[in-house]
Amino acid sequence: MRAQGKGPGGPPDKGTRRAAASRDSALGERTPEKKTRAANSSKPPAGGGGKTSGGESHLALVRRARRINRELAEVYPYAHPELDFENSFQLLVATVLSAQTTDLRVNQTTPALFAAYPTPEDMAAADPEALEQLIRPTGFFRAKAKSLLGLSAALRDNFGGEVPGRLKDLVTLPGVGRKTANVVLGNAFGVPGITVDTHFGRLVRRWKWTDETDPEKIEAVVCDLFPKSEWTMLSHRVIFHGRRVCHSRRPACGACPIAPLCPSYGEGETDPEKAKKLLKYEMGGRPGQRLKPPADFPGQPAPPLGADVEVE
Repeated sequence: MRAQGKGPGGPPDKGTRRAAASRDSALGERTPEKKTRAANSSKPPAGGGGKTSGGESHLALVRRARRINRELAEVYPYAHPELDFENSFQLLVATVLSAQTTDLRVNQTTPALFAAYPTPEDMAAADPEALEQLIRPTGFFRAKAKSLLGLSAALRDNFGGEVPGRLKDLVTLPGVGRKTANVVLGNAFGVPGITVDTHFGRLVRRWKWTDETDPEKIEAVVCDLFPKSEWTMLSHRVIFHGRRVCHSRRPACGACPIAPLCPSYGEGETDPEKAKKLLKYEMGGRPGQRLKPPADFPGQPAPPLGADVEVE
């Protein structure tokens, strides 16, 4: 596997060999066109051409963004959704539970949840207090239980007990917005979509792809930079990198495999040895977030609930 040559404790050799001069010099921020669109549109509007606010042309931005994506694909050929699921209903529920907590905590919680309520019909008929206790470890358990009961009833009553494969239908479910809908569509139905979570938004701003903070505006800008076929895997790669290397408070710049391409290099720890200690999950030699990771995942599975493990 290509990623193995890079080692779990630091960036790949080619990243350290690149001269700093290889970084692109034009690092402007793109200003998207102001367009309105229906909330249930499956594709955000395309942005315009011309130059960004910092002087970088749209074409230069596209080329730079796509190069970063290619590099991330080499670093994380095993990138995947970090929620354990076996069907679209489980993925939908797990994604709703993942709000304001880690995927690890969700993965440690859902085995008992799905054993008790394997179908929308089962969950819709659940005793609210019993459901709350099962999902309590994920936080905000009362609000999440209300969403799960509501979306399960809606699936039972309006969609024949099946998760719909269209964004406009998914966003009608209680507790389901565009981000959740795109996760489900991209990973359960093969419908491309951009997942804008906190990691994704932080990284695209650091890379100067956009200065937007609104998730839907970020989605529109990024969709315009990449072919539709790349949207889902791009989301996984960016989120993987944000969780493992490019942290919010202390990014591991000195151990970053794409440091030569990053316009924000230096915001975090640049000393290679100190930066290596900031790496998380398989990049830092520790377990991942899934109890049942894909076969090509190079790290260790996450421990079950109650085990002593470092979390995000």
